[in-house]
Amino acid sequence: MDRKVFDQALQKIVYNERERLGIGTLSEKTLHAVVKNYMEPNADYHEVPLEGYVADVFRDEAVIEIQTANFNVLRRKLDKFLPLYRVTIVYPIPATKWVIWVDPETGLEVSRRKSPKKGSPYQAFKELYRIKTYLNHPNLNILFLFIDVEETKLLDGWSQDKKRGATRYDRIPLALVDEMLFERVEDYRMMIPPELSGFTSKEYAKSAKIPLSHAQTAMNIFHYLELVERVGKKGNAYIYEVKE
Repeated sequence: MDRKVFDQALQKIVYNERERLGIGTLSEKTLHAVVKNYMEPNADYHEVPLEGYVADVFRDEAVIEIQTANFNVLRRKLDKFLPLYRVTIVYPIPATKWVIWVDPETGLEVSRRKSPKKGSPYQAFKELYRIKTYLNHPNLNILFLFIDVEETKLLDGWSQDKKRGATRYDRIPLALVDEMLFERVEDYRMMIPPELSGFTSKEYAKSAKIPLSHAQTAMNIFHYLELVERVGKKGNAYIYEVKE
């Protein structure tokens, strides 16, 4: 982790280029642009045509793909890239988030609040599930970046307060907080609380402090990666044990 390089990317994208052209006027969203410039400051290696696709970053026979959501769209790229190159998928996770509501007609800020939710690596399970069959490939790395962000949303939703179904306009990074890198299957063990033994998805959810649906997705992934094994059942729930 290099906060100095991240701050330089912020300066380049948010305080220079975006200020000159206007936030949201470019096709590339701000969070994606800042992370790309953090991972590779030299723009000569950005948006490189490769194997019939375009890599976010390609340098020294290695690919970097920044994906803020919808990992399923990466599958075709991974089919082409992984047999030939080292690939790192970078997933930004809001560590602390401020939500800014904007009137879509005037462009004026209506309200600002700090979200009570804190960023967690466990919230990535839904995305990892979409590329589950690639996670054990020796050429694949997954990098989580925990970033403080301001999220701007337009008051254009369908509910009475216009917030439900509202448009997320942009996410502006503020600071890099932490990183978590997965270079091999064994690294995913860090997402299994060490005190667990002979546990169900419900007990995993309680220990990790995550919703049961996230825990069930996690156990599906871990079982596929052969990090845990099913050793019995408690009612309709599988009992899992961490494999040595």
